Amino acid sequence: MDWTPTISELSGPRYQRIVDAMEADIAAGRLVRGQQLPTQRALAKALGIDLTTVTRAYTEARRRGIMEARVGQGSFVSETSARRAVDLPHPVAIDLSMNVPPHPLEAQLDERIMAGLEALRAQSGLTAFLNYQPPGGSAHEREVAARWMRARVPHAHADRLVIFPGAQTILFNLLAYLARPGDIVLTEAVTFPGIKAAAAQLGVRLVGVAMDDGGILPDALAKACRTHKPKAVYLIPTLHNPTTATLSAERRGAIAKIIRDADTVLIEDDAYGLLDRSASPIANLIPERAYLATTLSKCIAPALRVAYLVTPDNAAQQDMRTCLQATVQMPAPLMVALVTHWIETGIADRIITAIRSEAIGRQQLAQRALKGFQFLAKPAAHHLWLRLPEGRPDVAAHLLRNGLAVVAGGAFAVDGTPPHAARVSLGAARNRAELTEALRILVGALRRPADTRQIV
Repeated sequence: MDWTPTISELSGPRYQRIVDAMEADIAAGRLVRGQQLPTQRALAKALGIDLTTVTRAYTEARRRGIMEARVGQGSFVSETSARRAVDLPHPVAIDLSMNVPPHPLEAQLDERIMAGLEALRAQSGLTAFLNYQPPGGSAHEREVAARWMRARVPHAHADRLVIFPGAQTILFNLLAYLARPGDIVLTEAVTFPGIKAAAAQLGVRLVGVAMDDGGILPDALAKACRTHKPKAVYLIPTLHNPTTATLSAERRGAIAKIIRDADTVLIEDDAYGLLDRSASPIANLIPERAYLATTLSKCIAPALRVAYLVTPDNAAQQDMRTCLQATVQMPAPLMVALVTHWIETGIADRIITAIRSEAIGRQQLAQRALKGFQFLAKPAAHHLWLRLPEGRPDVAAHLLRNGLAVVAGGAFAVDGTPPHAARVSLGAARNRAELTEALRILVGALRRPADTRQIV
Protein backbone atom coordinates (compact mmCIF):
# COMPACT_ATOMS: atom_id res chain seq x y z
CA MET A 1 0.00 0.00 0.00
CA ASP A 2 3.03 2.29 -0.32
CA TRP A 3 2.54 3.06 -4.04
CA THR A 4 2.80 6.74 -4.86
CA PRO A 5 2.63 7.57 -8.58
CA THR A 6 4.86 10.10 -10.28
CA ILE A 7 2.49 12.31 -12.21
CA SER A 8 4.41 15.57 -12.60
CA GLU A 9 5.94 14.49 -15.92
CA LEU A 10 2.62 13.36 -17.42
CA SER A 11 0.11 15.48 -19.31
CA GLY A 12 -3.64 15.80 -18.99
CA PRO A 13 -6.03 16.20 -16.06
CA ARG A 14 -4.68 15.02 -12.70
CA TYR A 15 -7.07 12.09 -12.40
CA GLN A 16 -6.03 10.93 -15.86
CA ARG A 17 -2.34 11.22 -14.95
CA ILE A 18 -2.88 8.99 -11.91
CA VAL A 19 -4.47 6.31 -14.09
CA ASP A 20 -1.77 6.63 -16.75
CA ALA A 21 0.90 6.29 -14.06
CA MET A 22 -0.85 3.20 -12.70
CA GLU A 23 -0.86 1.59 -16.17
CA ALA A 24 2.80 2.45 -16.69
CA ASP A 25 3.82 1.01 -13.31
CA ILE A 26 1.88 -2.20 -14.04
CA ALA A 27 3.67 -2.54 -17.39
CA ALA A 28 7.04 -1.91 -15.73
CA GLY A 29 6.41 -4.41 -12.93
CA ARG A 30 6.37 -1.80 -10.16
CA LEU A 31 2.77 -2.80 -9.52
CA VAL A 32 1.89 -6.50 -9.67
CA ARG A 33 -1.25 -8.60 -9.88
CA GLY A 34 -3.33 -8.48 -6.70
CA GLN A 35 -1.20 -5.79 -5.03
CA GLN A 36 -3.20 -3.63 -2.65
CA LEU A 37 -3.36 0.05 -3.54
CA PRO A 38 -3.49 2.99 -1.11
CA THR A 39 -6.85 4.15 0.10
CA GLN A 40 -8.20 7.13 -1.78
CA ARG A 41 -7.71 9.35 1.22
CA ALA A 42 -4.10 8.19 1.76
CA LEU A 43 -3.20 8.74 -1.91
CA ALA A 44 -4.82 12.20 -1.94
CA LYS A 45 -2.71 13.14 1.10
CA ALA A 46 0.50 11.73 -0.41
CA LEU A 47 0.00 13.68 -3.66
CA GLY A 48 -1.32 16.83 -1.98
CA ILE A 49 -4.51 16.86 -4.04
CA ASP A 50 -8.21 16.75 -3.23
CA LEU A 51 -10.01 13.48 -2.52
CA THR A 52 -12.49 13.84 -5.41
CA THR A 53 -9.63 13.75 -7.95
CA VAL A 54 -8.38 10.42 -6.57
CA THR A 55 -11.94 9.07 -6.44
CA ARG A 56 -12.37 9.95 -10.10
CA ALA A 57 -9.01 8.31 -10.93
CA TYR A 58 -9.93 5.07 -9.16
CA THR A 59 -13.30 5.02 -10.91
CA GLU A 60 -11.57 5.41 -14.29
CA ALA A 61 -9.03 2.69 -13.39
CA ARG A 62 -11.88 0.28 -12.58
CA ARG A 63 -13.59 1.20 -15.86
CA ARG A 64 -10.41 0.34 -17.77
CA GLY A 65 -10.19 -2.98 -15.93
CA ILE A 66 -6.77 -2.37 -14.37
CA MET A 67 -8.05 -2.07 -10.80
CA GLU A 68 -10.74 -3.81 -8.78
CA ALA A 69 -12.43 -2.97 -5.50
CA ARG A 70 -13.15 -5.69 -2.94
CA VAL A 71 -15.87 -5.00 -0.42
CA GLY A 72 -14.43 -4.53 3.05
CA GLN A 73 -10.84 -5.03 1.85
CA GLY A 74 -9.89 -2.11 -0.36
CA SER A 75 -8.60 -1.54 -3.88
CA PHE A 76 -6.23 -3.90 -5.68
CA VAL A 77 -4.38 -4.14 -8.98
CA SER A 78 -6.56 -6.25 -11.25
CA GLU A 79 -5.64 -9.79 -12.20
CA THR A 80 -6.57 -9.11 -15.80
CA SER A 81 -6.41 -6.13 -18.10
CA ALA A 82 -8.15 -7.18 -21.28
CA ARG A 83 -11.92 -7.13 -20.84
CA ARG A 84 -14.06 -4.45 -19.35
CA ALA A 85 -17.55 -5.11 -18.09
CA VAL A 86 -19.92 -5.40 -21.03
CA ASP A 87 -23.65 -5.19 -21.49
CA LEU A 88 -24.76 -8.76 -20.92
CA PRO A 89 -28.24 -9.98 -21.85
CA HIS A 90 -30.66 -10.08 -18.95
CA PRO A 91 -30.48 -11.91 -16.58
CA VAL A 92 -26.77 -12.79 -17.08
CA ALA A 93 -24.41 -11.16 -14.57
CA ILE A 94 -21.45 -13.52 -15.04
CA ASP A 95 -21.04 -15.27 -18.39
CA LEU A 96 -19.01 -18.50 -18.33
CA SER A 97 -20.47 -19.72 -21.62
CA MET A 98 -17.83 -18.48 -24.07
CA ASN A 99 -14.62 -20.50 -24.11
CA VAL A 100 -12.08 -17.71 -24.31
CA PRO A 101 -8.59 -17.31 -22.85
CA PRO A 102 -8.08 -15.19 -19.73
CA HIS A 103 -5.90 -12.13 -20.16
CA PRO A 104 -3.63 -11.72 -17.14
CA LEU A 105 -1.62 -8.57 -16.64
CA GLU A 106 1.54 -10.57 -17.37
CA ALA A 107 0.39 -11.01 -20.99
CA GLN A 108 0.70 -7.22 -21.44
CA LEU A 109 -1.65 -7.35 -24.40
CA ASP A 110 -2.52 -3.65 -24.49
CA GLU A 111 1.12 -2.62 -24.44
CA ARG A 112 2.21 -5.29 -26.91
CA ILE A 113 -0.53 -4.43 -29.39
CA MET A 114 0.48 -0.78 -29.32
CA ALA A 115 4.20 -1.57 -29.56
CA GLY A 116 3.61 -4.08 -32.36
CA LEU A 117 1.55 -1.66 -34.43
CA GLU A 118 4.19 1.04 -33.89
CA ALA A 119 6.88 -1.37 -35.11
CA LEU A 120 4.83 -2.12 -38.24
CA ARG A 121 4.20 1.59 -38.83
CA ALA A 122 7.89 2.36 -38.55
CA GLN A 123 8.82 -0.49 -40.89
CA SER A 124 6.37 0.01 -43.74
CA GLY A 125 3.47 2.22 -42.66
CA LEU A 126 0.08 0.89 -41.55
CA THR A 127 -1.66 1.82 -44.80
CA ALA A 128 0.39 -0.89 -46.50
CA PHE A 129 -1.94 -3.38 -44.83
CA LEU A 130 -5.19 -1.76 -45.98
CA ASN A 131 -5.23 -3.25 -49.45
CA TYR A 132 -5.86 -6.72 -50.87
CA GLN A 133 -3.20 -9.27 -49.97
CA PRO A 134 -2.53 -12.79 -51.33
CA PRO A 135 -5.23 -15.20 -50.11
CA GLY A 136 -3.78 -17.37 -47.38
CA GLY A 137 -0.92 -15.02 -46.50
CA SER A 138 2.28 -13.87 -48.15
CA ALA A 139 5.25 -16.21 -48.61
CA HIS A 140 7.05 -14.49 -45.72
CA GLU A 141 4.07 -14.72 -43.36
CA ARG A 142 3.57 -18.39 -44.17
CA GLU A 143 7.27 -19.14 -43.72
CA VAL A 144 7.36 -17.43 -40.31
CA ALA A 145 4.26 -19.35 -39.19
CA ALA A 146 5.56 -22.68 -40.53
CA ARG A 147 8.94 -22.25 -38.85
CA TRP A 148 7.17 -21.47 -35.54
CA MET A 149 4.87 -24.50 -35.85
CA ARG A 150 7.66 -26.95 -36.71
CA ALA A 151 8.53 -27.36 -33.02
CA ARG A 152 5.29 -29.37 -32.75
CA VAL A 153 4.55 -30.18 -36.41
CA PRO A 154 7.78 -31.16 -38.23
CA HIS A 155 6.08 -31.30 -41.63
CA ALA A 156 4.81 -27.70 -41.43
CA HIS A 157 6.25 -25.81 -44.42
CA ALA A 158 5.18 -22.63 -46.16
CA ASP A 159 4.03 -24.45 -49.30
CA ARG A 160 1.66 -26.58 -47.20
CA LEU A 161 0.33 -23.81 -44.95
CA VAL A 162 -2.61 -21.42 -45.39
CA ILE A 163 -3.44 -18.50 -43.09
CA PHE A 164 -7.17 -18.20 -42.42
CA PRO A 165 -9.32 -15.64 -40.57
CA GLY A 166 -10.09 -17.99 -37.66
CA ALA A 167 -10.55 -21.74 -37.26
CA GLN A 168 -14.29 -21.60 -37.98
CA THR A 169 -13.51 -20.50 -41.53
CA ILE A 170 -11.07 -23.40 -41.83
CA LEU A 171 -13.71 -25.90 -40.73
CA PHE A 172 -16.37 -24.55 -43.08
CA ASN A 173 -14.02 -24.54 -46.06
CA LEU A 174 -12.68 -28.02 -45.29
CA LEU A 175 -16.16 -29.53 -45.06
CA ALA A 176 -17.13 -27.85 -48.33
CA TYR A 177 -13.93 -29.13 -49.97
CA LEU A 178 -13.96 -32.70 -48.67
CA ALA A 179 -17.67 -33.56 -48.56
CA ARG A 180 -20.93 -33.02 -50.40
CA PRO A 181 -24.49 -32.73 -49.03
CA GLY A 182 -25.47 -36.07 -47.52
CA ASP A 183 -21.89 -37.25 -47.02
CA ILE A 184 -20.81 -38.44 -43.57
CA VAL A 185 -18.06 -37.04 -41.37
CA LEU A 186 -17.28 -38.76 -38.07
CA THR A 187 -16.70 -36.82 -34.84
CA GLU A 188 -16.53 -37.49 -31.13
CA ALA A 189 -19.96 -38.13 -29.58
CA VAL A 190 -19.86 -34.62 -28.12
CA THR A 191 -18.01 -31.98 -30.07
CA PHE A 192 -17.41 -28.32 -30.83
CA PRO A 193 -20.70 -26.59 -31.79
CA GLY A 194 -18.91 -24.76 -34.61
CA ILE A 195 -18.40 -27.94 -36.62
CA LYS A 196 -22.07 -28.80 -36.05
CA ALA A 197 -23.13 -25.40 -37.40
CA ALA A 198 -20.87 -25.67 -40.46
CA ALA A 199 -22.07 -29.19 -41.26
CA ALA A 200 -25.72 -28.17 -40.92
CA GLN A 201 -25.19 -25.24 -43.29
CA LEU A 202 -23.52 -27.48 -45.90
CA GLY A 203 -25.85 -30.45 -45.53
CA VAL A 204 -23.05 -32.71 -44.31
CA ARG A 205 -24.11 -35.40 -41.86
CA LEU A 206 -22.10 -35.75 -38.65
CA VAL A 207 -22.03 -39.12 -36.87
CA GLY A 208 -20.81 -39.22 -33.28
CA VAL A 209 -18.41 -41.92 -32.07
CA ALA A 210 -18.40 -43.22 -28.49
CA MET A 211 -15.98 -41.74 -25.96
CA ASP A 212 -14.79 -42.34 -22.44
CA ASP A 213 -12.93 -40.00 -20.09
CA GLY A 214 -9.79 -40.52 -22.19
CA GLY A 215 -11.44 -39.39 -25.42
CA ILE A 216 -12.70 -41.16 -28.52
CA LEU A 217 -12.58 -44.98 -28.41
CA PRO A 218 -10.44 -46.47 -31.20
CA ASP A 219 -12.55 -49.65 -31.50
CA ALA A 220 -15.71 -47.56 -31.88
CA LEU A 221 -14.02 -45.38 -34.49
CA ALA A 222 -12.86 -48.41 -36.49
CA LYS A 223 -16.41 -49.81 -36.48
CA ALA A 224 -17.89 -46.45 -37.52
CA CYS A 225 -15.40 -46.20 -40.39
CA ARG A 226 -16.40 -49.66 -41.64
CA THR A 227 -20.10 -48.85 -41.33
CA HIS A 228 -20.24 -45.31 -42.71
CA LYS A 229 -17.24 -44.97 -45.06
CA PRO A 230 -16.78 -41.34 -43.95
CA LYS A 231 -15.33 -38.61 -46.09
CA ALA A 232 -13.34 -37.39 -43.10
CA VAL A 233 -12.87 -37.76 -39.35
CA TYR A 234 -12.98 -34.56 -37.30
CA LEU A 235 -11.28 -34.74 -33.89
CA ILE A 236 -10.12 -32.45 -31.07
CA PRO A 237 -7.51 -34.76 -29.50
CA THR A 238 -5.90 -32.23 -27.13
CA LEU A 239 -7.91 -30.53 -24.35
CA HIS A 240 -11.08 -31.63 -26.08
CA ASN A 241 -13.99 -29.20 -26.22
CA PRO A 242 -16.09 -29.76 -24.14
CA THR A 243 -14.72 -32.69 -22.09
CA THR A 244 -11.01 -31.61 -21.80
CA ALA A 245 -9.98 -35.19 -22.70
CA THR A 246 -6.47 -35.47 -24.16
CA LEU A 247 -5.78 -38.64 -26.11
CA SER A 248 -2.87 -40.79 -24.97
CA ALA A 249 0.00 -41.50 -27.36
CA GLU A 250 -1.26 -45.07 -27.66
CA ARG A 251 -4.73 -43.95 -28.77
CA ARG A 252 -3.26 -41.42 -31.18
CA GLY A 253 -1.28 -44.19 -32.83
CA ALA A 254 -4.32 -46.45 -33.04
CA ILE A 255 -6.48 -43.67 -34.51
CA ALA A 256 -3.85 -42.80 -37.12
CA LYS A 257 -3.77 -46.44 -38.25
CA ILE A 258 -7.58 -46.62 -38.40
CA ILE A 259 -7.76 -43.50 -40.57
CA ARG A 260 -5.06 -44.81 -42.91
CA ASP A 261 -6.68 -48.25 -43.17
CA ALA A 262 -10.11 -46.69 -43.82
CA ASP A 263 -8.60 -44.59 -46.64
CA THR A 264 -10.14 -41.43 -45.23
CA VAL A 265 -8.65 -38.14 -43.99
CA LEU A 266 -8.28 -36.45 -40.62
CA ILE A 267 -9.40 -32.94 -39.77
CA GLU A 268 -7.47 -32.27 -36.56
CA ASP A 269 -8.71 -29.27 -34.59
CA ASP A 270 -5.64 -28.21 -32.62
CA ALA A 271 -7.30 -25.16 -31.03
CA TYR A 272 -5.82 -25.90 -27.60
CA GLY A 273 -2.59 -27.63 -28.60
CA LEU A 274 -0.39 -24.62 -27.83
CA LEU A 275 -1.60 -24.78 -24.22
CA ASP A 276 -0.35 -28.37 -23.85
CA ARG A 277 2.69 -28.80 -26.06
CA SER A 278 3.48 -32.21 -24.61
CA ALA A 279 0.75 -33.73 -26.80
CA SER A 280 2.00 -34.44 -30.32
CA PRO A 281 -0.72 -33.96 -32.99
CA ILE A 282 -2.09 -37.06 -34.68
CA ALA A 283 -1.26 -35.31 -37.95
CA ASN A 284 2.41 -36.02 -37.27
CA LEU A 285 1.68 -39.73 -37.67
CA ILE A 286 -0.27 -39.42 -40.95
CA PRO A 287 0.80 -36.11 -42.53
CA GLU A 288 -0.15 -37.33 -45.99
CA ARG A 289 -3.85 -37.55 -45.05
CA ALA A 290 -4.25 -34.91 -42.31
CA TYR A 291 -5.44 -31.32 -42.21
CA LEU A 292 -4.21 -29.65 -39.01
CA ALA A 293 -5.92 -26.43 -37.87
CA THR A 294 -4.11 -24.29 -35.28
CA THR A 295 -5.71 -21.06 -34.09
CA LEU A 296 -4.61 -18.20 -31.84
CA SER A 297 -8.19 -17.74 -30.57
CA LYS A 298 -7.72 -19.95 -27.51
CA CYS A 299 -4.09 -19.21 -26.70
CA ILE A 300 -3.95 -15.43 -27.30
CA ALA A 301 -7.25 -13.77 -28.32
CA PRO A 302 -10.22 -14.70 -30.53
CA ALA A 303 -10.63 -11.29 -32.18
CA LEU A 304 -7.20 -11.53 -33.84
CA ARG A 305 -8.90 -13.90 -36.30
CA VAL A 306 -5.64 -15.62 -37.24
CA ALA A 307 -5.44 -19.38 -37.73
CA TYR A 308 -3.12 -21.72 -39.62
CA LEU A 309 -4.01 -24.76 -41.69
CA VAL A 310 -1.33 -27.32 -42.52
CA THR A 311 -2.40 -29.40 -45.54
CA PRO A 312 -1.28 -32.87 -46.72
CA ASP A 313 0.57 -31.51 -49.77
CA ASN A 314 1.08 -28.47 -51.97
CA ALA A 315 -1.87 -29.32 -54.25
CA ALA A 316 -4.25 -29.33 -51.28
CA GLN A 317 -2.71 -26.06 -50.09
CA GLN A 318 -3.44 -24.44 -53.46
CA ASP A 319 -7.00 -25.76 -53.37
CA MET A 320 -7.58 -24.39 -49.87
CA ARG A 321 -6.22 -20.97 -50.85
CA THR A 322 -8.72 -20.99 -53.72
CA CYS A 323 -11.54 -21.93 -51.32
CA LEU A 324 -10.50 -19.16 -48.96
CA GLN A 325 -10.46 -16.59 -51.74
CA ALA A 326 -13.93 -17.67 -52.88
CA THR A 327 -15.47 -17.37 -49.40
CA VAL A 328 -13.80 -14.54 -47.46
CA GLN A 329 -10.96 -13.43 -49.79
CA MET A 330 -8.23 -13.22 -47.11
CA PRO A 331 -7.54 -12.84 -43.40
CA ALA A 332 -7.23 -9.26 -42.11
CA PRO A 333 -3.73 -8.22 -43.27
CA LEU A 334 -3.02 -5.94 -40.30
CA MET A 335 -3.81 -8.67 -37.78
CA VAL A 336 -1.71 -11.22 -39.67
CA ALA A 337 1.18 -8.75 -39.79
CA LEU A 338 0.89 -8.08 -36.03
CA VAL A 339 0.86 -11.79 -35.19
CA THR A 340 3.77 -12.43 -37.56
CA HIS A 341 5.76 -9.72 -35.77
CA TRP A 342 4.92 -11.29 -32.40
CA ILE A 343 6.06 -14.71 -33.61
CA GLU A 344 9.32 -13.39 -35.06
CA THR A 345 10.21 -11.49 -31.89
CA GLY A 346 9.22 -14.24 -29.44
CA ILE A 347 6.36 -12.15 -28.03
CA ALA A 348 3.70 -14.67 -29.08
CA ASP A 349 5.31 -17.40 -26.97
CA ARG A 350 5.58 -15.05 -23.98
CA ILE A 351 1.90 -14.14 -24.23
CA ILE A 352 0.90 -17.81 -24.48
CA THR A 353 3.05 -18.67 -21.46
CA ALA A 354 1.33 -15.98 -19.38
CA ILE A 355 -2.14 -17.13 -20.48
CA ARG A 356 -1.29 -20.80 -19.82
CA SER A 357 -0.10 -19.87 -16.33
CA GLU A 358 -3.33 -18.01 -15.61
CA ALA A 359 -5.37 -20.95 -16.91
CA ILE A 360 -3.53 -23.24 -14.50
CA GLY A 361 -4.26 -20.87 -11.61
CA ARG A 362 -7.96 -20.76 -12.46
CA GLN A 363 -8.16 -24.53 -12.72
CA GLN A 364 -6.63 -24.79 -9.24
CA LEU A 365 -9.24 -22.38 -7.93
CA ALA A 366 -12.01 -24.47 -9.51
CA GLN A 367 -10.55 -27.70 -8.13
CA ARG A 368 -10.85 -26.31 -4.60
CA ALA A 369 -14.33 -24.86 -5.09
CA LEU A 370 -15.79 -28.00 -6.72
CA LYS A 371 -14.23 -30.57 -4.41
CA GLY A 372 -16.66 -33.44 -3.97
CA PHE A 373 -18.39 -32.92 -7.33
CA GLN A 374 -17.77 -34.90 -10.52
CA PHE A 375 -16.03 -33.08 -13.35
CA LEU A 376 -13.31 -33.51 -15.95
CA ALA A 377 -10.51 -30.98 -16.22
CA LYS A 378 -6.91 -30.51 -17.30
CA PRO A 379 -4.41 -28.07 -15.76
CA ALA A 380 -3.99 -25.75 -18.77
CA ALA A 381 -7.56 -25.92 -20.11
CA HIS A 382 -9.80 -22.86 -20.18
CA HIS A 383 -12.85 -24.95 -19.28
CA LEU A 384 -14.07 -27.97 -17.36
CA TRP A 385 -16.79 -30.53 -18.01
CA LEU A 386 -19.13 -30.72 -15.04
CA ARG A 387 -21.36 -33.73 -14.54
CA LEU A 388 -24.70 -32.52 -13.22
CA PRO A 389 -26.62 -34.30 -10.43
CA GLU A 390 -28.99 -37.02 -11.57
CA GLY A 391 -32.63 -36.04 -11.60
CA ARG A 392 -31.73 -32.36 -11.90
CA PRO A 393 -32.50 -31.27 -15.48
CA ASP A 394 -33.08 -27.72 -14.26
CA VAL A 395 -29.56 -26.88 -13.05
CA ALA A 396 -28.54 -24.76 -16.06
CA ALA A 397 -31.85 -22.86 -15.96
CA HIS A 398 -31.49 -22.34 -12.21
CA LEU A 399 -27.98 -20.96 -12.74
CA LEU A 400 -29.26 -18.55 -15.37
CA ARG A 401 -31.98 -17.30 -13.02
CA ASN A 402 -29.18 -16.56 -10.58
CA GLY A 403 -27.19 -14.62 -13.15
CA LEU A 404 -24.65 -17.28 -14.19
CA ALA A 405 -24.46 -18.60 -17.76
CA VAL A 406 -22.83 -21.95 -18.64
CA VAL A 407 -23.43 -24.22 -21.64
CA ALA A 408 -25.55 -27.34 -21.12
CA GLY A 409 -24.42 -30.63 -22.65
CA GLY A 410 -27.05 -30.65 -25.39
CA ALA A 411 -25.18 -27.97 -27.33
CA PHE A 412 -22.30 -30.42 -27.91
CA ALA A 413 -24.21 -33.66 -28.59
CA VAL A 414 -23.90 -34.95 -32.15
CA ASP A 415 -26.68 -37.51 -31.90
CA GLY A 416 -28.41 -39.56 -29.23
CA THR A 417 -29.25 -38.42 -25.72
CA PRO A 418 -27.59 -35.15 -24.65
CA PRO A 419 -25.14 -35.72 -21.78
CA HIS A 420 -26.26 -34.52 -18.37
CA ALA A 421 -23.32 -32.19 -18.04
CA ALA A 422 -22.27 -28.61 -18.64
CA ARG A 423 -19.18 -26.84 -19.89
CA VAL A 424 -17.93 -24.19 -17.49
CA SER A 425 -15.55 -21.74 -19.18
CA LEU A 426 -13.17 -20.50 -16.51
CA GLY A 427 -11.30 -18.15 -18.83
CA ALA A 428 -14.44 -16.12 -19.52
CA ALA A 429 -14.47 -14.58 -16.04
CA ARG A 430 -12.93 -11.11 -16.10
CA ASN A 431 -10.74 -11.88 -13.09
CA ARG A 432 -10.35 -14.45 -10.34
CA ALA A 433 -12.65 -12.53 -8.00
CA GLU A 434 -15.47 -12.81 -10.55
CA LEU A 435 -14.64 -16.49 -11.09
CA THR A 436 -14.77 -17.11 -7.35
CA GLU A 437 -18.25 -15.58 -7.20
CA ALA A 438 -19.35 -17.63 -10.23
CA LEU A 439 -18.13 -20.85 -8.61
CA ARG A 440 -19.96 -19.93 -5.39
CA ILE A 441 -23.21 -19.62 -7.38
CA LEU A 442 -22.45 -22.88 -9.19
CA VAL A 443 -21.81 -24.84 -6.01
CA GLY A 444 -24.99 -23.43 -4.48
CA ALA A 445 -27.01 -24.68 -7.46
CA LEU A 446 -25.40 -28.13 -7.32
CA ARG A 447 -26.23 -28.46 -3.63
CA ARG A 448 -29.79 -27.23 -4.06
CA PRO A 449 -32.35 -29.92 -3.14
CA ALA A 450 -33.78 -31.71 -6.12
CA ASP A 451 -37.35 -31.00 -5.09
CA THR A 452 -36.89 -27.22 -4.88
CA ARG A 453 -39.06 -25.53 -7.47
CA GLN A 454 -39.33 -21.98 -8.72
CA ILE A 455 -42.59 -20.31 -7.72
CA VAL A 456 -44.32 -18.85 -10.74
